[in-house]
Amino acid sequence: MLSKEKLNRINQLAKKAKTKGLTEKEAKEQTALRKEYLQTFRTSMRSTIENTKVIDPNGNDVTPKKLRDAKNKKIH
Repeated sequence: MLSKEKLNRINQLAKKAKTKGLTEKEAKEQTALRKEYLQTFRTSMRSTIENTKVIDPNGNDVTPKKLRDAKNKKIH
């Protein structure tokens, strides 16, 4: 998870970009922060998906094979 300070800074830079514009240094900082945010988000989402189990109304495990394989690959 990205720290609150970094999230606040992303929002500050976005707001400033819309109103006054960013300096070159601020634009580079914004790009780096956004990249870090996306990487953190993708890692979290991947973990959530890999730990998901799909059960049908009859109680059968119907988790897609691709997801089961990814989970097994991660374990081994």
